Order: sequence, then C-alpha cells, then structure tokens
Amino acid sequence: MRKSSAQRKTNETNISLSINLDGTGKHNISTGIGFFDHMLTQIAVHGLIDIDLQAEGDLCIDAHHTIEDCGIVLGEGIGLALGQKLGIRRMAEASIPMDDALANVVLDLSGRSYSVIQIPWGSPSVGGIPTSLMEHFFETMAMAAKINLHIRVFYGKDNHHIAEATFKAFARALDAAVQVDERRMGSVPSSKGKI
Repeated sequence: MRKSSAQRKTNETNISLSINLDGTGKHNISTGIGFFDHMLTQIAVHGLIDIDLQAEGDLCIDAHHTIEDCGIVLGEGIGLALGQKLGIRRMAEASIPMDDALANVVLDLSGRSYSVIQIPWGSPSVGGIPTSLMEHFFETMAMAAKINLHIRVFYGKDNHHIAEATFKAFARALDAAVQVDERRMGSVPSSKGKI
C-alpha cells in the first residue's frame, strides 16, 4: 500500500494529511471551505484515493492561504506515497463531462513541475471562492508533487460544473498514472533510469 502523511503548520494554516494511493475513495476532509471540501472529495472518490485532510486556516482574511497550503500538502503527500515511482504507468489522460462542461486533464508524474491551465470560467467566483484559487490550487499541487500538469476545459456555462468536471478529470488521470504496470515491475518508467 502506497501511503504517506504530511503536515504543514505556519502562522496562516495548520494542515495534516494522510493519503493512500491504493485506497477505495474513503475520505474525511475538512478545510472550513465547503465548496473546496466538495472538490477535494471528488479527487478521493473518483481517484480511488483515501484522503484524510484536516485544515485550519486564517479564513477571517480569505480562503487563499488555506487553499494554497492544502495544495502544497496534498502534492507532498502524493510525492511521498509514490516513492521511487517503480513500475508506475507515469503518464495518463482523462476527459470528464458534467452537464454543460467538458474538462480534459493530461499529466506526467515526471519529477518536473510544470502546469498549463486553460479554464473559461463564466464568472469570477465559484462556491464563494475566486476562480483564480481553483487554478492556483492545481498549480501549487503540481509544483509540490513534481507533476507536469495540463488542464483544459473545452467549454462550460456553470462554474460549479466546470470546477467539478476538472477535479474529477484530475482524479481519473492521477489514478491511471499511479497504476503499476506489471511489465515494468521494479523498474523506473524513464529512459534516463531515474525520475
């Protein structure tokens, strides 16, 4: 079982995480931001990743520090759980529709952090959160987990649907990328011999 724990405590946030990449989607998520909890639940359920994430942040200011630091901690947890990445498929893609929205996520657990995000939001907020923070969460997580992450939402009218399709697509792509290919057992999926 590929499990890990991560913590982050600053003057702005206090976050603890336990994650199991080989889980069943069990989740216990509390960040104090209802819509964000709903989105993180999509990662657990549709990625079949067990996630226990407890966060306290300076929500009296705004949601920025909490969402950003959750991205850091979740990214670190994913990276730690993957270890040396022996035998994993490494690269994957998923496209997910949700009513009016269609999201596509392509990722490579390459050890090189980079993200390209193209989302045509219909308005500047979703679930009481600036839409820029949804994108910042993915950028921050990709950096912490050393993922090359490309997200493109082709179209959508409802911001809730756009966000949820995106989180579900990320979950499915991540689940596919972390799967072990029996043909690669014990080897690193790279022509360099190292990720």
